Amino acid sequence: MTFLVLGGTAYARDLSLRLEESGIPVQAVLFGEENIHLPDSPIALMSGGFDSPEQAAGFLRSRGVRGVVDASHPFAPEVTRTALGAAEAAGVPYVRLLPPAWEAQRWPKAWRWVDDAAAAKRTVERLGGSRPFLSLGRDPLREFIDWDDRYVLARVIARPAWEIPASWEVIRSSGFPHTYAGEFALLSSRRIDVMVTEDAGGTLDEAKLRVAERLGIFVVMLRRPALPPGLRVVQSVDAAHAWVARHWRPQDY
Repeated sequence: MTFLVLGGTAYARDLSLRLEESGIPVQAVLFGEENIHLPDSPIALMSGGFDSPEQAAGFLRSRGVRGVVDASHPFAPEVTRTALGAAEAAGVPYVRLLPPAWEAQRWPKAWRWVDDAAAAKRTVERLGGSRPFLSLGRDPLREFIDWDDRYVLARVIARPAWEIPASWEVIRSSGFPHTYAGEFALLSSRRIDVMVTEDAGGTLDEAKLRVAERLGIFVVMLRRPALPPGLRVVQSVDAAHAWVARHWRPQDY
């Protein structure tokens, strides 16, 4: 019997370690380009993903999974749909760990909110931004590929497999949290005038937003994908840990 933590986010890493330290059996599963490091830990780690909810449900049954915590990135709705369908099919409880959205906080007053990367691109072009910073996943960068006539700073976890325009500078993410000093040095040295990013929420990646506010960098923010109706959501590692603890029965192990 074990609990499953999905996603390679920093929240997934922290929750997995907290559960292991509490003596609760846990297995972590990575998806897509996300990355997670569990040094010197006995936590079972599986990479890849599942082709369908049915396949995932079979995995849950075969491993005796007691519950599922979906700590994948807020912009990975396909992971959430698969995980929720699998948990329902396997008859195990499921919860989505999502940090508080920036849209619900003070930040959005000076931002332009859009629904997808295509709308973000049109917005930047309309605003006339000449030195954009793209802080997005690898796949959304394709939308901007014809910006080969301007300097573009793009930060990704995994470098794109497709050809990058010569005018772009692509850097690998150094992991979270990014520091204010580091973000200030990066964005000021590149003379960034507009930022395109996703509403990841929480505090781990908000330093770049504070720097944008300080430097007068205009922010174009992608809204989070809609969640399935009735989805149970917790907003912190503490809350997710408490949820698992309520569903854990030590006598079953």
